[in-house]
Amino acid sequence: MNTQPRRTPENVKARIVTEREYETLRLDSEDIAEFEYRPTACRQKYRMVVIRKNITKAKGEAALFDDVRYFFYITNEREWSADAIVFSANDRCHQENLHAQLKSGVRALRAPVDTLESNWAYMVMTALGWNVKAWWALSLPEPPGRWRDKYRQEKRWVLGLEFRSFVHAFVGLPCQVLRTGRKLVYRLLSWNPHLRVFFRLVETLNC
Repeated sequence: MNTQPRRTPENVKARIVTEREYETLRLDSEDIAEFEYRPTACRQKYRMVVIRKNITKAKGEAALFDDVRYFFYITNEREWSADAIVFSANDRCHQENLHAQLKSGVRALRAPVDTLESNWAYMVMTALGWNVKAWWALSLPEPPGRWRDKYRQEKRWVLGLEFRSFVHAFVGLPCQVLRTGRKLVYRLLSWNPHLRVFFRLVETLNC
């Protein structure tokens, strides 16, 4: 049975922002450039790609002022175009999410101790906790077969988890440790829907 095509719904959010005169940022244009850059402590030069974003700050229908912001990308990739460098970095790294996780998730950007060196050690240790999460996800196998696509989706899901969600799903599991004969038995005392992924990794690491 043929149906009528749906009409594009009205952009209610944009209309409300204009009517209530909320302050908004509107991207007008972008400019991209690149140059060679050598940090003071480095012997070799790197490729620095810079984006200039021309932004207009508005309130309702009135433009308040123009704002210019710069974003820098440093790389040793020489073959890609400048546009490809930016798209790859934004698509792969998710810098804002990473900064948020390092700040609020593992608290790597806090300075709770009294010296610069001890704060550096604290930051390294907490950042390693974040790296363990990434290693955990990348270690999940993708065996060939009918479930390969499903396993790949689960792997990407774990890789994109926030650190707190990862801890609740795979780390903070109530467990009973039993010593029987010549071995230790770890008995999980609760269930969650992610244990199937957990046991897949356990089997892989035991091989």
